[in-house]
Amino acid sequence: MKYVYSFEEGNKDMRELLGGKGANLAEMTGIGMPVPSGFTITTECCNNYYENNEVLDKNIEKEIFEKLSELEEKTGKKFGSEDTPLLVSVRSGSRASMPGMMDTILNLGLNDKVVSALGTKMNNKRFAYDCYRRLIQMFADVVKGYSKSSFEDVLDSLKKEKKIKLDTEFTEQDMYQIVLKFKDIYKENIGEEFPQDPRIQLIEAIKAVFRSWNNERAIIYRKMNNIPDSWGTAVNVQEMVYGNISETSGTGVAFTRNPATGEKKLFGEYLMNAQGEDVVAGIRTPSSIDTLKEVMPEVYDEFVKNADILEKHYKDMQDMEFTIENGKLYMLQTRNGKRTAQAAIKVALDLYHENIITKEEAILRVEPNELDQLLHPCFVKEELEKSRLLTTGLAASPGAATGKLYFSAEDVASAKEKGEKTILVRLETSPEDIQGMKDAEGILTIRGGMTSHAAVVARGMGRCCICGCGTIGIDEKGKRIKMPDGSIYHEGDSLSLDGTTGNVYEGEVATTIPEISGDFKEFMELADSVKVLGVRANADTPKDTETAISFGAEGIGLCRTEHMFFEKQRIFVIRKMITAETLEQRINALNELEKFQQSDFEAMFKSVNGKVMTIRYLDPPLHEFLPHTDDEIRELADSLGMKFESLKSRVDSLKEFNPMMGHRGCRLDITYPEIAVMQTRAIINAAINVQKEGINVHPELMIPLTVDLEEFKFVKQTMLDTINDIFKEKGESVPYEIGTMIETPRACLIADELANEASFFSFGTNDLTQLTYGFSRDDAGKFLNSYYDKKIFNFNPFETIDVHGVGKLVYTSITKAKRVNQNMEYGICGEHAGEEKSIEFCHKAGLTYVSCSPYRVPAARLAAAQAAIKANQK
Repeated sequence: MKYVYSFEEGNKDMRELLGGKGANLAEMTGIGMPVPSGFTITTECCNNYYENNEVLDKNIEKEIFEKLSELEEKTGKKFGSEDTPLLVSVRSGSRASMPGMMDTILNLGLNDKVVSALGTKMNNKRFAYDCYRRLIQMFADVVKGYSKSSFEDVLDSLKKEKKIKLDTEFTEQDMYQIVLKFKDIYKENIGEEFPQDPRIQLIEAIKAVFRSWNNERAIIYRKMNNIPDSWGTAVNVQEMVYGNISETSGTGVAFTRNPATGEKKLFGEYLMNAQGEDVVAGIRTPSSIDTLKEVMPEVYDEFVKNADILEKHYKDMQDMEFTIENGKLYMLQTRNGKRTAQAAIKVALDLYHENIITKEEAILRVEPNELDQLLHPCFVKEELEKSRLLTTGLAASPGAATGKLYFSAEDVASAKEKGEKTILVRLETSPEDIQGMKDAEGILTIRGGMTSHAAVVARGMGRCCICGCGTIGIDEKGKRIKMPDGSIYHEGDSLSLDGTTGNVYEGEVATTIPEISGDFKEFMELADSVKVLGVRANADTPKDTETAISFGAEGIGLCRTEHMFFEKQRIFVIRKMITAETLEQRINALNELEKFQQSDFEAMFKSVNGKVMTIRYLDPPLHEFLPHTDDEIRELADSLGMKFESLKSRVDSLKEFNPMMGHRGCRLDITYPEIAVMQTRAIINAAINVQKEGINVHPELMIPLTVDLEEFKFVKQTMLDTINDIFKEKGESVPYEIGTMIETPRACLIADELANEASFFSFGTNDLTQLTYGFSRDDAGKFLNSYYDKKIFNFNPFETIDVHGVGKLVYTSITKAKRVNQNMEYGICGEHAGEEKSIEFCHKAGLTYVSCSPYRVPAARLAAAQAAIKANQK
């Protein structure tokens, strides 16, 4: 098996083997871009490394050195030579872009002898020592796992001593002394001298990059983005070009379009006399790419030309890294750029209108989960105008964020567990902050530009972010910041960030929900034009219904009637019903509840405005509505005029060992048919009243937790008798359907029997997953992490549908039902209904619709469209 490929041997279609970076370096080489020579060690080699207990096979080492010899021939340089020294970088490269999550080492090949020779050859010893000190620090960090902080302390101390601010102000002698101190720190903390053999440096660096595939931040990122652990990372070994060699040298990062807004304009930053890590780390504030036109016009023109070629070649917005060495431009990387949801939609539409991509390609360009960003609250304009503006930084990632200040990722995570909304404040973020960035509402950094780590990762996550807010003074250890006017804010104080303008405001600013309009509206209409699967919403109130319809829901697929009972006055009435000692008392209480229910249904029928509304009858066990402590029971007993002992006895009698499998769902309607009668009367009377106002109504009456045909028929007959009585009494009728939720394996297996009586099925995959696995959804979190760690599971079956188990039951149900009833509708209303992969399964399974939370409706619409496109491509 071949494990190592030169850039000339690959292409962009080999990303599974060469990783995204390696495939793109090969592609750029093939189309004539000025790419420094190199080679890629495949993802299969990474997997081989782990299979061999983190030992690099000797045959693979041999192959690596053979490619190194080829690289020496191409460049006319020799690795470890003092005459013509070849230095290389070693970088990771997964199939999917994982910016900053894995490791890189630059300047490999330097040692005490080579550094002197390189300085003499380049006539710039300061540059050579700068490269060497970077290598020592990166090697200690990446290969040996030693913190950078001691090395950074040396730099900070020397800057204070010399009264300078920037690394570029260090002299040749300063750099030489820094190298000596760095070597001492390395030996003191690692327990050995810095390795002088370049070949050992190279192999150790390659193994370290493989190990970084399983570092904590990479694992977190993969879980966040559903990237399989089995993919592994490739490693790219590439000839070094030097952006830190002179004032006519530099390095930068740029996008072919604005990654925050999608505007068709080159967007990026660069630093003169720097290496790539300086731009991404945000240690120095870089210059806008536009200014390069004045500094080096020929280089700028060449870069613009290359950027245009790459975007047209890849048919997407590109994120490019480049280095300028003594006035010569080199392209170090290109990839499809991370972008906000707003930018993703605009870029997709623009490329479609420019006839660069098809409608279907445009729809596939936007990740469904990204649409959540566009539905997040924005600041209320009137409230913003009244708020105190403290300072302004770089608007790195749009959105509105309000929360309490915390100064570390760990503190943010802890605060989130307590239910707090937080703002992560850092001097500059690093990849280790990934969990905190995910948990925070917004991110504020003092250093760093628009292409810094914080900016790039925040945009990819859809987090509001303000970078480079250098007017703020920060004391990370003291956990406080100082604003330009001298005001001080401590940990726990609240600020508000406007990531669209870069403004920082005092306190908490009120927010509002945005509307679907403009590019967003056009894009969703494009998606709707190809989707087959319907998208409804779960809603229990008129407000939720209106929100769902405004987001494009085609109806309400699940109205949970029990949610209408939890308001204080209503829960008192339902408690009267539950504790009733006679049928007469229970019916009197139900009559009171009927008024509430009918009023709610009338409002919801008006809100849904002619679209279908599926109403699930009372589902949870009755004890959930009752108090549990003696004080609460005593208070309720007094209000009901009952004795404490009687009520406590009633509460105790309703307790169950396993309520999820107990007296709930349609079992309540078997025991207490009067409950089904009340709910049916409320629904049908509401529908008749709304229909009189000229509004079409389409109620679907859904019986929960059916497990037997006779059970279903009993409850259905109760409903039919009630409906017919109302129609006779009113002299009017409304269209309606009666169906059931399929939530148990038994219901799936007798689906053909149920289909003879039911008009529709709605799969309640929350309960179906629990009962299929034998897992309690509420308790599974206690042990599922062990399943992930031990590679038993690679996803949470309560978040993404289990196609092989639960999915087979769904397929079985539909297949059986279709044999006896060709007019059935099939829906899904569990948590899975808003999840991308689960929606793709629903399309394949032949479901009619999915029903998700109102705010997931746009994502579900897009996922349904993408499922249809993918199905047609196969």
